[in-house]
Amino acid sequence: MVIAAATGIRKSVVAAVADLPPASFAFVMATGIISTGASGLGPSWLSLALLAVACAGLAVLGAAFAVRLAAFRPAVVADLRAPERAFGFFTIVAGAGVVGVRLGAAGHPVAAAVLAALAAAAWLLLTYGLPASLLIARQVDSVLGGVDGAWLLWVVGTQSLSVAASALAQRPRAAALAVAAGGLWGIGLVLYLLLVSLILLRWLMVPMTAATLGPPYWILMGATAITVLAGAQILDLARGPAALPLLRATAGFVEGACFTLWAFGTWWMPLLVVLGLWRHVWRRWPLRYDPALWSVVFPLGMYSAATLSFGRVARLGFMVPLSRAMFWVAVASWTAVAAAFLVRARTR
Repeated sequence: MVIAAATGIRKSVVAAVADLPPASFAFVMATGIISTGASGLGPSWLSLALLAVACAGLAVLGAAFAVRLAAFRPAVVADLRAPERAFGFFTIVAGAGVVGVRLGAAGHPVAAAVLAALAAAAWLLLTYGLPASLLIARQVDSVLGGVDGAWLLWVVGTQSLSVAASALAQRPRAAALAVAAGGLWGIGLVLYLLLVSLILLRWLMVPMTAATLGPPYWILMGATAITVLAGAQILDLARGPAALPLLRATAGFVEGACFTLWAFGTWWMPLLVVLGLWRHVWRRWPLRYDPALWSVVFPLGMYSAATLSFGRVARLGFMVPLSRAMFWVAVASWTAVAAAFLVRARTR
């Protein structure tokens, strides 16, 4: 009986690794950013507990992805060539970046630097490999039907590197990192504008169904939020005593763009709620655990962190209580999704 149970568990683990979704690291992103929010708004014990969970999740998922890459390479290649799945790999970049920044703030600069370096290497491979694959090696005439909110993970991954570079640039003799933070922020901003245009084009050109209108569309708001957070970090660098002239010269543009994106991200939320109600109430799509639900939790947590950070640097007092309220919404969402996951795992 024990042998049979062990064999069953082994088969389940192998199947889970073989079918590991590219966007699995969204769990790490969501947990890490709520830990960051708790460090400034919530109880310290909650921040440390979630940081431990995020680190454990990063380690487990990292090992699972390495095994999948080695043992199930054709499946990984198939994901990379599927427009509706490929951009989920940017959760690896964002997950490592978010946890790295949180570890750096907790007094672990070496771990932060290592994770930032790994995230940068993954970003370089993906940011050139995925567009090249879609342009050169695609097997369909158009990828428009595969465009969804997950494509904005490209923006999220890029801005997570900007945040990591800004955090590391606080150290002496790190001017190059400050320049990199500003450059990555600009790249992420332009990518957001381009990709949102593609998403709106898909909405207008391809019929929308309950199946296609999934949780990843919340990244429309999450991408604006992390861009605002990255911009707030750059503004901190620009106002420091040893700020580079380049950062000082562009500070006004960065601040204005961040406020615009913050307002646009705030505008997105009621629309996304309406679309969710249409999907689950009007179209009666079953509401059950899906790994993509972490793509809802992360934007909520990131909106709270970005609002707090930008509100402080821009001296907008109303943003602090708003950030606190959104933080607890994010905590409640994380708890609900985690509970749904545990229920599903218990019943399988």
